[in-house]
Amino acid sequence: MSLLKLSVSSLAIVATSAGIAAARDNIQTAGSSTVLPYATIVAEAFGENFDFPTPVVESGGSGAGRKKLCEGVGENTIDIANSSSRIKQSDIDLCAANGVTDILEVRIGYDGIVFASDIAGPDYAFTPADWFKALAAQVVVDGQIVANPNKSWAQVNPALKDKPILAFIPGTKHGTREVFDEKVILAGCEETGAMAAFAAANGGDEDKAEEMCMALRTDGLSVDIDGDYTETLSRIAANGDAIGVFGLSFYQNNTDKLKVATMSGVVPSVETIASGDYPVSRPLYFYVKMAHLDVIPGLQDYVEFFVSDEMAGPDGPLASYGLVSDPELAKTQAMVANRVAMGPLSN
Repeated sequence: MSLLKLSVSSLAIVATSAGIAAARDNIQTAGSSTVLPYATIVAEAFGENFDFPTPVVESGGSGAGRKKLCEGVGENTIDIANSSSRIKQSDIDLCAANGVTDILEVRIGYDGIVFASDIAGPDYAFTPADWFKALAAQVVVDGQIVANPNKSWAQVNPALKDKPILAFIPGTKHGTREVFDEKVILAGCEETGAMAAFAAANGGDEDKAEEMCMALRTDGLSVDIDGDYTETLSRIAANGDAIGVFGLSFYQNNTDKLKVATMSGVVPSVETIASGDYPVSRPLYFYVKMAHLDVIPGLQDYVEFFVSDEMAGPDGPLASYGLVSDPELAKTQAMVANRVAMGPLSN
């Protein structure tokens, strides 16, 4: 009898939750500022072409968006988190703790991280090693680990311009920062040999060495930007020698204001990212709370529309804005149509 009561009670809770959630008829998304323009394009087209309200799309950063997704299930929680980096195990654990047990992982395409300065400034040709030596809190000089003494790009690399180091980089809540840390700072740490020196100084502890690699200077030459790319752009407009970190699509839509640098000899473009030649690229995602799919009107339709050939294909409006179309888009479309929840994370 008690089991029957529990089952009936559970069904009542589900029905009540569904009724509450159904009171909200618009889809709500939040997260990555990189994914924001793509999600906005899709949301506006969805509102124009479907009999559902235009979805609400907010920014706030990838990490913040995933955290909001994991706050729970119901009308007062968002349906989708946009993310420029893959979900972390800590996010999944938080979701599970709050009753969000089934998540749909949707990869929408690829984007690159670019390094750009004022259009009137000099040309730059960077490597990850240059950026590590410019921004790391500690570097190796003559075999010794020392506080970073470099104040100009020419000190970092004599081939670079003798301009003061001033870098505006994404704050830690942004998915772009995670990719920047891994593919630029950590890669540069390895290239310079600092990783090996840090490990040796810590008894071979590679985790500690990575922490030292990714610890950035705090003397004002490396500045975290917690807002979106428009804030970085305004900082560069006010500081002609500064260099900012942007998504490729944002740069492509501001080429009248920004000059892009090469990275490891490769110019960032849709073509070089698609070919894999440009070294600092990443997949873009959004994560769907599957418990809302049959509750929030139009949610399943929106997800399918987002990854349709019409929107996310190589000839669609997202590609026109700068998204590199996913060569495995058909696989994603099938996964979305069949509502295949993501499995355990794998390396």
